[in-house]
Amino acid sequence: MRRRRFLAAAPAALAAACATEPVMPTVSVFFTEDSSTLDSEAQTLLRTVAMQARGTTGPIVVIGYAGPAGGAAYNRALSEARAQHVADLLISNGVARDRVRIVARGPVPFESVATESRRVEIRPGS
Repeated sequence: MRRRRFLAAAPAALAAACATEPVMPTVSVFFTEDSSTLDSEAQTLLRTVAMQARGTTGPIVVIGYAGPAGGAAYNRALSEARAQHVADLLISNGVARDRVRIVARGPVPFESVATESRRVEIRPGS
């Protein structure tokens, strides 16, 4: 009889041991040159990201980037505005404000494709 109780409890214990918290994937949203405005496609994507993020509990980092054209101060402000717009949309779609941290990276050197510089990355924080 003792063995039966152990076997009956084993599936539940195994399920609890194997359960892991969902992890939010890293997502990038792209912008047009000299803009921090989100188009409708990006807004739709971010609503989906917000829905996924609500199913997690960890911090979320929103990292803004800009290209190297123009001055460093301008591009830093632009990357911050981009990150802020993305963070605002996540928060307005149910992600707790205290989970979202904004990082403005400012200008980055040209990458393989220039548009890759004009982005915001949303990733799990640490």
